[in-house]
Amino acid sequence: MNVIKVENLSKYFGEVHAVDEVNFSVNKGEIFGFLGPNGAGKTTTFRMMTGVLKPTNGQIKIFEKNVWKDPIPIKQIIGNVPEMANVYPDLTGMQNLTLIGELYGVPKKINKERAEKLLKQFELFEKRNFKTRKYSKGMKQRLLLCMALMNDPIILFLDEPIVGLDVQSAKIIKQLLKEYNQNGTTIFLTTHDMEVANELCDRIAIINKGKIVSLDTPENLKKLFQEFQEIDISFNQDINKEEFEKLSSIKKVQKVKDGFSVIVYEVNLAIIQITDFAKTNKLEIKRLNTHQPRLEEVFLKIIERGS
Repeated sequence: MNVIKVENLSKYFGEVHAVDEVNFSVNKGEIFGFLGPNGAGKTTTFRMMTGVLKPTNGQIKIFEKNVWKDPIPIKQIIGNVPEMANVYPDLTGMQNLTLIGELYGVPKKINKERAEKLLKQFELFEKRNFKTRKYSKGMKQRLLLCMALMNDPIILFLDEPIVGLDVQSAKIIKQLLKEYNQNGTTIFLTTHDMEVANELCDRIAIINKGKIVSLDTPENLKKLFQEFQEIDISFNQDINKEEFEKLSSIKKVQKVKDGFSVIVYEVNLAIIQITDFAKTNKLEIKRLNTHQPRLEEVFLKIIERGS
């Protein structure tokens, strides 16, 4: 079931087509990643979807309601953390949350209970009575997520939710996003962090120069580029790296601490050639592991190819 449907969405700034005839849908209960290089149209699309920026053409529907024609009922069921959002610095963590709850019309008793629950979940409860100007960047980002969840949203929109955070805050946020998603919250997030996309997202759309250039699961995107699989290998003694690189199946060889990281065009042929190389040079293969390409490599290849 589609809970978000984007149709022929465009945004022009003069002659610049920031977003150009974009189409995609988001299924109920999935984490949908929206990736692209800087200036690709990610944040512009995000702002149009959350009712901040009016499209030039096209439409966005959430539960069949048009974001721009019927905004109030939509804003009541979504949570939104834009990239440049901030907390109220002269209010405490608890005050920030209860204020947002009041704005959404959450009953007073439920408002306080929900605020306390969120602060505990995001490991901010001990700092609940501190003014947020004293919070670290990671704490502020966690509090922003708490604020976005105060109306118990069905869909959560996140623009670069983990960028620049400390390891602890990033770990807490990723784990809680997984938990909320498992409990039924649909999540739409923009990111340029391939690790985050690979770990969290059920499907990924890649946008470049205002157009969607690929849309699939992380695993299927990797399978498209299996010709660039990676092999980790080590031998029982030093080898002639220049001769090793001459094997026709090998694209690139990089020396690592305990062996070599080898990018190959076709993994089966590479294994045969490497085995023959070892026999010819009287080498013993101590370790050989194959890997699918990392999502970051796939992303770069898709952007390079433009398809």
